Amino acid sequence: MIIINLEDTIVPATASKDFMNYTFISPQKIGTAVELIVKIKNINDPLLPNVYNLGFGPPDGLGGFNDKVSLNHANTSKVFSTIVLFAITFLQEYPGTTIGIDGSDETRAYLYHRMFQTNYESLREIVVIIGVDWYVRLLRNGDIERDANGFAFFKPRPEPFDLQRKRTDLYGYYLINLTQ
Repeated sequence: MIIINLEDTIVPATASKDFMNYTFISPQKIGTAVELIVKIKNINDPLLPNVYNLGFGPPDGLGGFNDKVSLNHANTSKVFSTIVLFAITFLQEYPGTTIGIDGSDETRAYLYHRMFQTNYESLREIVVIIGVDWYVRLLRNGDIERDANGFAFFKPRPEPFDLQRKRTDLYGYYLINLTQ
C-alpha cells in the first residue's frame, strides 16, 4: 500500500527552472539506487485544455525515460510522495493547469487508482482528484463519430474520482488540480 506523506520525500538531484523536469535517486531493495526522471509536458489536447501529463521512470538512454520497467523501490511510498509533491509544486507555479497521470498498462493504472483511493482523505485538502473515462459518440444514423482518418473519435469524460470503482472498471486517465 502506498501512503502519501508530503513531509517524507526525496530531494531532487536536478530540477529545471520551469518545474517540468526533475530527477531523483531511488534506493532499491537490493541495495542499488536508480535514477528516476520526472517529466511534465502539455498534452495539447483541445478536449483537455491546460492538462500537462506527468510521466516518470528510469532513463531510457535516449534522453527520455522508460515507464514500463518494473522496479523494486526500498520505499515506494516515499517515491510516490516525491512525485505527488512535484505535481503539486508544478500546479502551484502554474495556476489553472491540471496534471494528468496515465498508467502505461493495467497494473500501473491499478496502482495509481489504489494510491488515489487510499490517500483520498489526506490529499483532498490539497488537490481535487478526477477520473477520466473515454467514450465514442453514437450518431443518429447508427454509426459512430470518426476523426479525419476514419478512426473512432474518442472523447474524454472527466468525473469526480469514484472511491468505490472496482479493479475491472479503472479510469483511463487520472487528473489532479489544486483545491480552490
